[in-house]
Amino acid sequence: MSWELAGASLKLIMAGMEPVKDAPLSNFGWWRVGGPADLMVDVTDEEQLAAVMDTDLPVTVLGNGSNLLVADAGIRGIVVRLRGNLRDIAFRDPSAGPGLHKTLSGNTGIAVVGAGIANSLLLRKLDRMGVGGVGCLTGVPGTVGGAIRMNAGTRLGEIGERVAFVRLMLPNGSIETLTPDALGFEYRRAHLPTGSVVTRVGLWVSKDDHATEQEHREEHLAYRKASQPLDQPSCGSTFKNPPGDAAGRLIDAAGLKGAVIGGAQISEKHANFFINTGNATAADLHALIKHARDTVHEQFSVTLEPEVHAVGDWPEGTWPL
Repeated sequence: MSWELAGASLKLIMAGMEPVKDAPLSNFGWWRVGGPADLMVDVTDEEQLAAVMDTDLPVTVLGNGSNLLVADAGIRGIVVRLRGNLRDIAFRDPSAGPGLHKTLSGNTGIAVVGAGIANSLLLRKLDRMGVGGVGCLTGVPGTVGGAIRMNAGTRLGEIGERVAFVRLMLPNGSIETLTPDALGFEYRRAHLPTGSVVTRVGLWVSKDDHATEQEHREEHLAYRKASQPLDQPSCGSTFKNPPGDAAGRLIDAAGLKGAVIGGAQISEKHANFFINTGNATAADLHALIKHARDTVHEQFSVTLEPEVHAVGDWPEGTWPL
């Protein structure tokens, strides 16, 4: 370990964390590929996150790795997973007075959610309380922080439509709270400050929404099960849908369903899902993604934009495509 990494590791230990050297990231990402992180650490609160930022090493937030393509050479610097109170949930409930509350007593309020909580777990917790409003996250893998960064959504809507505020930490360790207008939500994108880490999100929720959205959520889950290869390692949709069309339709029309490079394959079930058949490398997936993009462009003059984010120590010129 270099002196820089050794010094950073000591600083993290003194801040109450347990950094892991050369952590194998293929154990965490949904594609099951990628090399090790120089250091990986679980962060339980904003104070610990500030200590990570203070190391001056590159910081990558892993979430649950559902939308990341990690380089075979791994990730330099520190990989962070948000844990502890950065995965909790409370409510700002106008009918219950100021402060945060454990439950929503009125019909409408703001769920203040830690960015590290999984979307699926958030939905289960809200369901148990009879609270709805973020059904757009139904079936969306990943964490709330990642959902904000991607303005994640489904046929049921986008998370940006429900955001009241986003609290984040800047690279210098300071905290900033942004409104939806400041975030400028677009299709699969939010305009976050460079190098910032989302720590908490305020989401508009309602008891009235819970009953009305249940049927739509069940229909969406049934649609996903019927149309997507959920039993194979993938990152979900690989490309964003171009305006007025669908990436999967274009890839299928280009004759690429089932195409294989190394251990990576374009799913026979849904052409916008690229799967690891068992022994894929990140380089295999990159090559297949590039092949699909180039072929669609050649045949239809449409340039597909990846929805997946490539992270880590990639060879120069690999990304962007």
